[in-house]
Amino acid sequence: MDQDASPNGLATPHILVIDDEPRIRDACKMVLNSMMRFTVDTAPDGLTGLKMIEDNHYDILLLDLMMPNMSGFEVLERVRDIDPDTVVIVITGYATLEHSIEAMKKGAFDFIPKPFTPDQLRAVVSKSLRYTHALQDIATTRSRLRVIVHKLRDGVLITDPEKRIVLANPAFRHMIGYTGTSAVGMKVDEVISDPELLKSIDEALAMPADTFAELTHEYTRPDSSDNNDRIYSVRCAPFRGRSETTLGTINVLHDITAATRMDQMKSDFVSMVSHEIRSPINSLLMQLKIILDGLAGEVTDKQREILERASDKMLNLNNLVTELLDLSRIESGLVAHESERINVIDFLKEQQNFHQPYALENDINIVVETEENLPDLMASPTHLEEICSNLITNSIKYSPRGGAIKIAATTRDDYLSLDFSDTGFGISQEDLDKIFTRFYRVKDSNTRQIHGTGLGLAIVKSIVDSLHGSITVSSEVGKGTTFSLLLPPAEN
Repeated sequence: MDQDASPNGLATPHILVIDDEPRIRDACKMVLNSMMRFTVDTAPDGLTGLKMIEDNHYDILLLDLMMPNMSGFEVLERVRDIDPDTVVIVITGYATLEHSIEAMKKGAFDFIPKPFTPDQLRAVVSKSLRYTHALQDIATTRSRLRVIVHKLRDGVLITDPEKRIVLANPAFRHMIGYTGTSAVGMKVDEVISDPELLKSIDEALAMPADTFAELTHEYTRPDSSDNNDRIYSVRCAPFRGRSETTLGTINVLHDITAATRMDQMKSDFVSMVSHEIRSPINSLLMQLKIILDGLAGEVTDKQREILERASDKMLNLNNLVTELLDLSRIESGLVAHESERINVIDFLKEQQNFHQPYALENDINIVVETEENLPDLMASPTHLEEICSNLITNSIKYSPRGGAIKIAATTRDDYLSLDFSDTGFGISQEDLDKIFTRFYRVKDSNTRQIHGTGLGLAIVKSIVDSLHGSITVSSEVGKGTTFSLLLPPAEN
């Protein structure tokens, strides 16, 4: 095949003309070879043409339908088996609609009736050439995508609707420990042992057409190389066509072993350091109290002022240590093992009574509004109190005198909804995006003198996450802030 470049920058098209009339063969070769600079071969009958197609690839085949011994229809059927990428244009002296339809059904791309002019021949060949280039572009794109997917460090698995594997890149096969031959065409349960991944594939395939969700879970597999488990984040989603028909599933595995181990090391370090710091802090606070109480001798007013400031700083540091320990404990998953059934209405009333004296000192009133027959919550009372305490005390601290705090409890979409609203200073949009970040504190002219650790809202979010709930915030500077919680109710 001639690989010289054509004027459009692509390889020179290779064309075969099969026709029993010499004048047709010669005319086609002259027009296509001399005027369009194509490489053109000719064959006088179907058998000769098929032999040439077996030995060479032809981009375009010009095929006479009516030939002795073997008709063009028979040749067309054989060409589909030998080289399906060849684009066929049928030449017929019987340009009836019936012949055209029959040729199209057998795989022909177009037809040209005898007699035809050079311009007609050039037009139909140019049209088929554009189609050939489109097929080549698709094939090249698919090849490139396949190479990219095979080079990914993440594992990729694609299945069809019958749960057979269409693609499983090397990273995926390594992650699941599969060392057999190509997994393509095999059922997923013949290759995958993780029940959660198999369940996700079933759920993705069964997902209604009007619903789309990405199913996630973690997959752990022992690693014989270092005697430690490998941990993977698994994401599974249905793959759909234009008509929203489910064509299969796409599954991606991402190795999170290093990140998980780093988080565990960080939590262990925080816990260890916090425990080591707490003891000397408490000792120092006791010594300061002895001095401030005058048990070690008389203290002047200036000394008392200095010692009280030092004591306040030590108390803030002690609070920071306590909150760091709480955060470490929450993230370790211990909260989930301390749950009990909680009546939400009674609980919120208790919180109102507990925080009302501190609120009234700042001329702020706390109001609780609840629906009747609210469902119970399954949670740790201590950590639910921590959520309410952080949100209520923040509202008190960050509100001017004469303000109000409203706690509303309702049901929304099978969830329990808790809204904590205040008429405080409000939070700018820039700060809203960061307030759940550890140690982040809003600092402006209204809040500069307010002490805190910057861990309270991080603790609240961690507890809400451990309860499989969600928390959002909305605020307007100068008008107030609302924290909205959605928590799953306890099972009946």
